[in-house]
Amino acid sequence: GKFFGVFRGEQTNGIPYIYLGRSDDGIHWNFDKDKIPFKDEDGNDFMPIYAYDPRLVKVEDTYYIIWCQDFYGAAIGMAKTKDFKTFTRLENPFLPFNRNAVLFPRKINGNFMLLSRPSDSGHTPFGDIFLSESPDLVHWGRHRRVMTKGGQGWWQGTKIGSGATPIETSEGWLMFYHGVSGTCNGFVYSMGAAILDKENPSKVLYRTRDYLLTPEKEYETTGFVPNVAFPCATLQDPETGRIAIYYGAADTYVAVAYAQVDELVKYIKENSELVDGDDVEYK
Repeated sequence: GKFFGVFRGEQTNGIPYIYLGRSDDGIHWNFDKDKIPFKDEDGNDFMPIYAYDPRLVKVEDTYYIIWCQDFYGAAIGMAKTKDFKTFTRLENPFLPFNRNAVLFPRKINGNFMLLSRPSDSGHTPFGDIFLSESPDLVHWGRHRRVMTKGGQGWWQGTKIGSGATPIETSEGWLMFYHGVSGTCNGFVYSMGAAILDKENPSKVLYRTRDYLLTPEKEYETTGFVPNVAFPCATLQDPETGRIAIYYGAADTYVAVAYAQVDELVKYIKENSELVDGDDVEYK
């Protein structure tokens, strides 16, 4: 009857790792004191040098954790568990440099689907969202560009990146993402949403012209990295249609916002602006 989550935790030496959290209500969390003890497939210790921006998703009978780590540069790490006691790391899906990996909650046409954002080794002043497929989480291919930065709004003019695990709706896959604008005081991370084609999620059906949420509260504008609202996870209640959206605030706090799925989908459709190439399978 508990909620489980994976969270970035900062060490006193400044290096981030991933910690397991438990909650009875999804609001008040207790965190393990020690880092998640990742092992390789032979049972040997296999800890990343650092780890941040984790996501957690269940596909069939297995929970997968995806994060950003060091693999001769920023790269994607992945692990699995069935009991939240034993955590087995998998092969790195891609070469560096890459971030913001998000696994779909079910296979599509028999394959795992993974969103990511190819990047560089620094603070990446560019970036679009891509989709890749795999039959076994080892061999990845059929790479497609899903969404590009831009549009009329400046809020997503520098780069974008996938956020929480996409939610399957009758209209398509509801995906929360972050958009970044460059200002004279640095980057600003805001939250938007898109609806992707249900059977071919490399095609964007709708995406928000304007942001849904931007840093305004003190805990969003002040912290380790100021001016950040970075969606990472959701919880959904099918009976009421309520969605809880968990997002990183200023890289210091985990905040939560709420929406009704029918209202949100309606808003996205009525306030959509696609960028060139969004609505086609871009090879």
